[in-house]
Amino acid sequence: MQMIDYDEELKKFEPCLDVTEAESAIYDRELTDILDILKDLSRDVRQSNGRRRRSE
Repeated sequence: MQMIDYDEELKKFEPCLDVTEAESAIYDRELTDILDILKDLSRDVRQSNGRRRRSE
């Protein structure tokens, strides 16, 4: 049974281009997350409450 030489295998390692490209696409793109959505909703509610109070 032959043992794996991990140091040698790591020297031969080359990352998959698909993974590298996907990583770039993910990190370069600004994504809206749930916190952004909640902030927008909160701002909208505060603005609409302010309009109602002024009109009363």
